Amino acid sequence: MKFENVHAVLFDLDGTLVDSAPDLGAAVDKMRVDRGMPSMPLHHYRSMAGAGARGMIGLAFGWTPDHPDYDQLKEEFFVNYESSLTQRTLAFEGVATLIQHLEALRMPWGVVTNKSKRFTEPLTQAMPLFANAAVIISGDTTPHPKPHPAPLLEAAKRLGVDPERCVYVGDDERDIVAGLAANMKTVAATYGYLGTASDVQKWQAHAQIDAPLELMSLLSV
Repeated sequence: MKFENVHAVLFDLDGTLVDSAPDLGAAVDKMRVDRGMPSMPLHHYRSMAGAGARGMIGLAFGWTPDHPDYDQLKEEFFVNYESSLTQRTLAFEGVATLIQHLEALRMPWGVVTNKSKRFTEPLTQAMPLFANAAVIISGDTTPHPKPHPAPLLEAAKRLGVDPERCVYVGDDERDIVAGLAANMKTVAATYGYLGTASDVQKWQAHAQIDAPLELMSLLSV
């Protein structure tokens, strides 16, 4: 299939453009070690990397947000992650080349993530990959994070592009739900964190890709 009249491409961040699972896992694993608990391999945390603090704390301690000490643990996790959020985080293979292709076509591109500005800004500022991003929307940029369409609509507004002319790429069902609600073309990235653990077909994305560069075949350029 081909998407016609695409004027901008938007991406989720974690699990779509960058693999931040090692840094997220290391941040929560430090909490275990600091408490005298055995360290767990970082790949243990990978499947829940897209769920942020809730997923990491759940895997490391078995706690849910209704635990009385959850908020304290969450802030400790945030501090740990904040101090090391670019130590092991890398762009997925093929992402840098994909971005180069988009920029060569003068196709505006940007990021819409549920990651809070506290982490999004230092991470994207530290990675050259994002130097030419036309817009970066964090989870707290608008009153509602994904799966609400508000962040995507805000990105389109800042780009000056009709949402119908935007493509949104993400590795989580909430990305596709938000994209569809914003009336954008949606692409499920199955190489991300949740693709292998979910029935991606049920997300009802317009298309899916198993590697970043496959996106180019969907654009009529």
